[in-house]
Amino acid sequence: MDKDKIKTKYVEAVGRRKTSTARVRISESVKAHFAVNGKDAKEYFKTESERRLILDPMVKGLPAGSKKWSIEAHVSGGGVHSQAEAVRHGLSRALVVSDIALRGGLKKLGFLKRDSRAKERRKFGLKKARKAPQWSKR
Repeated sequence: MDKDKIKTKYVEAVGRRKTSTARVRISESVKAHFAVNGKDAKEYFKTESERRLILDPMVKGLPAGSKKWSIEAHVSGGGVHSQAEAVRHGLSRALVVSDIALRGGLKKLGFLKRDSRAKERRKFGLKKARKAPQWSKR
């Protein structure tokens, strides 16, 4: 059997933000690898701030010199920034499933919290979610 065909053990978790959903799979690896929707993470997330967002759980949450991980994420919905935050949420959850000792540090950093803020829907008779047309007495 080929090495590529061998099934490796992985941990999967889902992260969400606004309308974005990220399904993140992590598995132990010899060298670190990060892929998002089949592309390299640096290719998918163009800006440095988004790259920093997705790597935060690995940089801030893990102790120095710990295991190397192969990370694969499937992201859909929303904008690129909210997708990056969804990946961060999913990655943090997956790391906690793989090692419960990491929970305290990641929780303190706020990476395990689901940020539920989303755009409010537009209501009938209003211009936007809350903005009403100008009112006149006569």
